[in-house]
Formats: sequence, structure tokens, C-alpha cells
Amino acid sequence: RIELVESGGGSVQTGGSLRLSCIASEFDYASTCTGWFRQFPGKEREGIAAIYTGIGSAYYADSVAGRFTISQDDAKRAVYLEMNNLQPEDTAMYYCASGPPPYRSALFKPQSYQYWGQGTQVTVSS
Repeated sequence: RIELVESGGGSVQTGGSLRLSCIASEFDYASTCTGWFRQFPGKEREGIAAIYTGIGSAYYADSVAGRFTISQDDAKRAVYLEMNNLQPEDTAMYYCASGPPPYRSALFKPQSYQYWGQGTQVTVSS
């Protein structure tokens, strides 16, 4: 069983930045996709960024495009989410997930991923 551990969450003011990390216990980069999701209280998890680690192709939801960047470090079995210009509406629990690469149309659907981390809280104050 693959374990994912997120870190890097915290509290920042509007306009601030954070970098989230997702470290995997093991990784087959040639056949893996890693996604970042967030969940607002009482809402379903929504996909915001994902990367096909075998080819390095990254995709973003409209809500974060231009502000967030997903990247990978194969040697560290890590996928990062650099978050800039954070806004109060970005306040949520953030999760990373991984699994066999889904079709592009299913990239931001939680059911497309097999493994999940425990989540890290991001709070943005105005």
C-alpha cells in the first residue's frame, strides 16, 4: 500500500504564499498521476491541479490557474504545490492523491485516484 504524507499547510495573509509537499512511500513515476484536491467545509473535494509524473504534464482548475504550480522531484518521491497570491476563498483542507493515470476528462475527479494523504489545512486571512 502506498502512503502519501502532505505537509506545508498553515496560516497566511491575503496575497501570501505557501508550498505544499506530498511525499510518497513508493512511486512508479512512469505510470502514476498525482493530483491536489481541496475540500471546503460541507463540500465535496475538488481537484485543482494534477501532474502525469511520467511525462511531466500538468493541468490546473480555472480557480487556481496562474497562481498555483504543481511540480515533481523524482529523487525525493515528492510532488509539490506552490501557491501564490492566496485569497481567503482558498481556505480549505488540501489533499494529495495518486494512482494510475486517469483519462484527462477524469483528472479532477476524486474517484480517479487510489491513494490519499491525510490532508493539510490552509487558512488565508484578510
